[in-house]
Amino acid sequence: MSNPLLARLDRADALPGATELRAVTYEQLRCGPGDRVLDVGCGGGRAVAELAGRGVRAIGADRDPRMLAAARARGAEVVEADVAGLPFADGEFRGYRADKVLHELADPAAAVAEARRVLAPGGRIVLCGQDWDTLVLDSDRPALTRAIVHARADTIAGPRAARQYRTLLVDAGFVAIAVEVRTLVDTDGELALLLEGLAAAARGAGVATDAQAEGWLAEQSARVRAGRFFLAIPMFLASATVPDLAKAR
Repeated sequence: MSNPLLARLDRADALPGATELRAVTYEQLRCGPGDRVLDVGCGGGRAVAELAGRGVRAIGADRDPRMLAAARARGAEVVEADVAGLPFADGEFRGYRADKVLHELADPAAAVAEARRVLAPGGRIVLCGQDWDTLVLDSDRPALTRAIVHARADTIAGPRAARQYRTLLVDAGFVAIAVEVRTLVDTDGELALLLEGLAAAARGAGVATDAQAEGWLAEQSARVRAGRFFLAIPMFLASATVPDLAKAR
């Protein structure tokens, strides 16, 4: 059975810059061969497999059985688990990674606190994801586009979680916090299917009529065919460290 979400994730992972961004998250974990790393919200297990290829002892966690099945089929070691209640001991991991996860949570602070618990002293956390209000799309109808983007954001549990990464890490007691933004750009329409969800949300929220939504989608389809499509997704990247009190003495 096909998995539309997995297909969309795979398409996003193939975008120019996406592979490089994943590599940056791996590097910021600062984990070497034999270190245990947890990738939460692992989806189809691509990152788990890539980390394992670097010699890291990587394990993925996800709540979606279909995603876990896909990850196992790709050879990834995964467990079914909730990010706010992980089935691991305190300090069990040297690295923790959450990519495009926190915006799906009603309480991202609980997930970050749980990350702090399962990380060892000196362990590293890396968070990566988009702020749904900052999606940038070229259009001949900028006001309607702005309304559509915000309508879609309002359907997300935590649409602005990415801009809160630093505060969440501060509140959880992490140190050496660093935040940066890297932008994924699609000019070929690889992520054009994403626009269907935006239009549906706009219709549901009453910010666009059926005719307006269909006209907007038609414009974007025409842009793809004419080579005039432009979608930019700023990706917020945060990293931090668990204090090592023993080294501080």
